[in-house]
Amino acid sequence: MKTPVTAPGARRSAIVAAAALWVGLVCSSVFAGTSAPPAPSAKATSAPAAGAAGKPASTGYKASVEEWRKEREESLRSEEGWLTVAGLFWLKEGENTFGTDPSNDIVLPKGSAPAHAGVFVFKGGKTVIRVEGGAPVILEGKAVRAQEVHADQPGPPDKLELNALTMYVIKRGDRYGIRLKDKNSKQRTEFAGLQWFPIAESYKVLADWTPYDPPRKIAIANVLGQVENSNCPGYVSFTLNGQKVKLEPLGEPGEELSFLIKDGTSGKETYGAGRFLDTDAPKDGKVLIDFNKAYSPPCAFTEFATCPLPPKQNQMTVRIEAGEKFQTHH
Repeated sequence: MKTPVTAPGARRSAIVAAAALWVGLVCSSVFAGTSAPPAPSAKATSAPAAGAAGKPASTGYKASVEEWRKEREESLRSEEGWLTVAGLFWLKEGENTFGTDPSNDIVLPKGSAPAHAGVFVFKGGKTVIRVEGGAPVILEGKAVRAQEVHADQPGPPDKLELNALTMYVIKRGDRYGIRLKDKNSKQRTEFAGLQWFPIAESYKVLADWTPYDPPRKIAIANVLGQVENSNCPGYVSFTLNGQKVKLEPLGEPGEELSFLIKDGTSGKETYGAGRFLDTDAPKDGKVLIDFNKAYSPPCAFTEFATCPLPPKQNQMTVRIEAGEKFQTHH
């Protein structure tokens, strides 16, 4: 039986943790494309000065974070969430057959579709689907027989529905693949829920913001080993638990920011490859960073994601005992 092709980097990050090229993942506009619904944005509120962690959260603040965490988990459990991702199949030039029969290039979950449902013909960066045997493939409410399907870059992708399955083309560097989602995936139906550090308001930090003029490009690698130069509009600086910290986000000037981070808990209590953290746009030379809303990347939930990795300058030694923890999901 042919199995989905998994990038060595994806396996490596899973090993490090058990222990997304940001293209098309999460984190607001920076990771737009094939993402699950982005984690809700951290709204700017008053924050204590950065310092020692551990201060309990006030009742109102705790309630707001708990609501954010509830929405975060709901997005994962949704039909568009990362728990439905069931495969990633890199396309070869020419014909790529799909169906439930093990002889196919793209093997769909048993009982989910016809044994031989069709072919993806890939040539020169373009993908055409040919449906066979009357398989009920739907695109935007209409039955599909033969047509070109567009990838997630520049996006949005054409999403093909086949019973409980969704298939679409993703582009990563110069590679194209079929991402498979299954509403009935075991990952989704047996998901036990997220685990979190206790909410501590002292991990809500009002950081200094220093813009780059002009904005810079920083190298962001992904689990496939690919590197993309991504926009960085500046950096934040603050002190936490007695340590000075400087972090570079991804984003555009005047817009929301997305941080890829590692800290002293990575590979221990939290996902080994790092976490994501989103903030509102800088205001009056400040950025409100709430580590209680740090969350795991898609690779923590599926081996078929192509997650970006934190750059060296965002790999902290300080332990940030806040936000989402990690337990083995796959």
